[in-house]
Amino acid sequence: MGGKIEKATFAGGCFWCMVKPFDRYDGVLSVVSGYTGGSKENPTYKEVCSEQTGHYEAVQITFDPNVISYGQLLDIFWRQIDPTDAGGQFYDRGQSYQTAIFYHNEEQKQLAEKSKEQLNASGRFSKEIVTPILPASVFYDAEDYHQHYYQKNPQHYNAYHVGSGRAGFIKQHWGNEE
Repeated sequence: MGGKIEKATFAGGCFWCMVKPFDRYDGVLSVVSGYTGGSKENPTYKEVCSEQTGHYEAVQITFDPNVISYGQLLDIFWRQIDPTDAGGQFYDRGQSYQTAIFYHNEEQKQLAEKSKEQLNASGRFSKEIVTPILPASVFYDAEDYHQHYYQKNPQHYNAYHVGSGRAGFIKQHWGNEE
């Protein structure tokens, strides 16, 4: 594996549901659940959920851009969320569950803005895309029990993925295009 390794950071509501979609792609070296965008250093899950820290639940992806592009990661991201919902995602409400793309450099910012414009223009959603594109800030890893939750607790993960409304929304808007 030669060349540089990059990071991509996305907030898509509950981070449990944001790991599995990226985990299965070649070129994705790791997907870590965590917190970003807030003001408190080393926040805990309980603190983030209290809506007092300003953090988003997010995933940080380490990837090899020679194998999978940032544009491909953006496409995967958009297919996991309701980008028209400014109040959270599905069952989960509040700032910590809002969506956002956190760019790590100017190229990522431009690609994210372009992909958002294209999705808005596609007519796939009846409402405007409201997911903000923000500069990346410090990313704090979530507690161990949150990491790769879908593998550690598959029954609960699957029930949550369906019960929260996420699975149905994805199927309605993307069909089998996950």
